[in-house]
Amino acid sequence: MKLTGLLALILILAGCSSTPPPKQAEWDPTVPVRGALTWMPISEQTGQEWGVNPRVITAIIAVETGGNPRLVSASNAIGLMQIKASTAGKDVYRHMGLPGQPSDAELKDPVRNITIGTAYLSVLENGILKGINDPEVMQYALVVSYVNGAGAMLRTFDNDRPTAIAKINRLNVNEFMRHIEKNHPAPQAPRYLYKITRAMEVL
Repeated sequence: MKLTGLLALILILAGCSSTPPPKQAEWDPTVPVRGALTWMPISEQTGQEWGVNPRVITAIIAVETGGNPRLVSASNAIGLMQIKASTAGKDVYRHMGLPGQPSDAELKDPVRNITIGTAYLSVLENGILKGINDPEVMQYALVVSYVNGAGAMLRTFDNDRPTAIAKINRLNVNEFMRHIEKNHPAPQAPRYLYKITRAMEVL
């Protein structure tokens, strides 16, 4: 290859490497939220029973399944709120004093699915996330914990839970969300938080 050709190739490659990655596509929440609103009477009832904001429940349903109760993921997350029996389901059963975990058939039932998903949010709020003072920060801490685990979320602040909670309490909601975007190890966490925020805007 001639020297001029080699220099041209180097310049092209250098230009490509400095090109910023494309921005994530905008997500339109209108259709999934409409599907999730079908289940709002159940979300309102279970939200009242478990002390969870029905709008958060509905936003999670919108993002997870768009209101389709028949969806089952490759990792066997089931139903409207995409609950895994062996993790969230088992935690809720333990909290309620029940042995084992919910069956697939139970999680495919919309009422039971929303009830268990809402109960799981309550277990998180009153358990490992207890102590977060700002209700709005708690709301988004719940969402991130719901999708990727509370432990992973807290460890982005500190390995010591009380220290992590104290650091969270020094942030407003925008600072909390920026922290998750920059520091959460799961790449889907910021995207999930973005979608939940968009869904909440139209509820």
